[in-house]
Amino acid sequence: MLFRESAATVAARNLEGTLALHLMENFQHAHGYRPGASEVRSWERSLPALTGALLDAGLDAVEMLIEYSLPLTSKRADVILAGVHPSTGEPSYVVVELKQWSQAYAEEEDPLLCRIDAYPRPVLNPIEQVRGYCSYLLSFNGALERTPEAVAGVAFLHNATEFGISSLREVPEDLQGCMYTAEQRGAFLDFLRSRLAPKSGAGAADLLVQGRTRPSKQLMAVAAAEVRDREQFVLLDEQRIAYELVLSVVRKAKRSNHKQVVVVTGGPGSGKSVIALSLLGELYRRGDTALHATGSASFTKTIRKVAGARKPEVKQLFKYFNSFMDAEPNDLDVLICDEAHRLRKTSANRYTKAALRTDRPQVAELIDAARVPVFLLDQHQVVRPGEMGTKEQIKDAAAAQGLDCIVVELDSQFRCGGSEAYVKWVANLLGLEGDGPTVWEPDDKVQLLTADSPQELENFLVARREEGEGKKYSARVAAGYCWKWTTKITPEMSELPRDVVIGNWSRPWNVPGDRSLFGAPAAPLWANDPAGFGQVGCVYTAQGFEYDWSGVIMGPDLVWRTDRWVVDRTASKDPIFTKATPDSEVDRLIRNTYKVLLTRGMVGTMIYSTDQETRDKLRSLVHPETGVKLAVLA
Repeated sequence: MLFRESAATVAARNLEGTLALHLMENFQHAHGYRPGASEVRSWERSLPALTGALLDAGLDAVEMLIEYSLPLTSKRADVILAGVHPSTGEPSYVVVELKQWSQAYAEEEDPLLCRIDAYPRPVLNPIEQVRGYCSYLLSFNGALERTPEAVAGVAFLHNATEFGISSLREVPEDLQGCMYTAEQRGAFLDFLRSRLAPKSGAGAADLLVQGRTRPSKQLMAVAAAEVRDREQFVLLDEQRIAYELVLSVVRKAKRSNHKQVVVVTGGPGSGKSVIALSLLGELYRRGDTALHATGSASFTKTIRKVAGARKPEVKQLFKYFNSFMDAEPNDLDVLICDEAHRLRKTSANRYTKAALRTDRPQVAELIDAARVPVFLLDQHQVVRPGEMGTKEQIKDAAAAQGLDCIVVELDSQFRCGGSEAYVKWVANLLGLEGDGPTVWEPDDKVQLLTADSPQELENFLVARREEGEGKKYSARVAAGYCWKWTTKITPEMSELPRDVVIGNWSRPWNVPGDRSLFGAPAAPLWANDPAGFGQVGCVYTAQGFEYDWSGVIMGPDLVWRTDRWVVDRTASKDPIFTKATPDSEVDRLIRNTYKVLLTRGMVGTMIYSTDQETRDKLRSLVHPETGVKLAVLA
């Protein structure tokens, strides 16, 4: 959070004219960049409206947690009010979403979305937005797990009249999702008094802030129930907007024989696959014809195994991009193309039947296959030559068929502990964004460490695996593709070949192929099966997955020399790179590879480089205050 004080103190700071300045300084320190003008305006206009209401209600001792970060995500609630319930005397919390809107209109046929004149695209109804925040907070803050009744949620539209927002009330209201306007200020004060007593909220705020963050719901662990049973994930803000937009487009397509393309873009951990599975589950339960497709063998095989464990027909919902070469046009209602940055120019390969070999672009085949094709992608995760999924290419392919294309941008962060700062640091480190490597400023979302040897890295992860409260933390070691890979397992072998050799330390790559060997899981299950610890994964088995702790070995294909990164393509053993692959493309793909590997960890990441100068550089960035690595967690 950016600031925590009593309502009286916040009001006093605002009267002095220092509140917005203080929030701006804290924001820049927390995020590494200045807040936008609209955000500053909201602090200057909306916070005084809320503090005024609290003071008028006699609740000046209630604690205000301003810009409160939701656990394991970059999303922030505008304000959480912490205090004592007037009836029970127990801790009580009110999540407040503040809006400066004077009027807003429910989206036609979908009141969960709404439009305001200032925005070109629909936004989430504030009633549903604050309800989502409450649900998410209850799911991930251990202080609230036994007292869900302690949390209420309210949207306060302090500039709006009832006439200006009347259609928003088509969304049902309840304790965790209700709304008040300027015309209802008296009722808003009554609501606050019903949830908060005129007593100090400091103790309740302490409990919330110190509440244990539960380990993230692992994507694969809940995929089965998501598809077969009911929705398991809490979708926030633009995630929910993307979800509702797709469902709205599907309804229109079925009603009016309409076809439309949807593109959802976002960085690693922005929730693309969560949206994909949530959509598939909802469409599956409704009886719509929908399939999920990716270009990733690991992701597809893993989710088939998990989601189809008790209901084998569910496995048939998960396909590959090249499964639609001979599909009937618009045979599906919806085709959800996850990891769409892995689209290829065409679907044909050396195994394709001659009758199916054409020059038709793969993206065109996928668009043809459904009335509503949905593409979810991050173009900075392209790691193989020939992968070409970008929003521009998909928009062009849609336009070539005369189709409209809606683009939804996801800017939230749910991987890496929800740390936007860490994801930005990785992009800067690798020269993919910004002006180059920067010093890491630790935040309270994710841990970053360096190691001096692969054994130290492995020992650290072994210790972390034993630490989880209620469950053991998951951990994996992954590396750049810089060691030969023995893919032929012969009968005389008694264990996987230890191909990854660094000094006296050696470990096998993950199993080559789709079957378990010597107690190690098949390659597609390496990231999800606990037995995957002990083998070194590569980008092809790590991409699309997450685990609590990530150990990353940077090989000699990317090293730091004086003041810049040097890519050595001769150090890569990846057979996907051929003589025909240009140096510039190899450079980009190797950097993207390490971005993928460095953004898998939910709790923390430890980095080791095989190169001494690179280790020194990493240490100077990660631990500049001591010049040495951290040995233990703080």
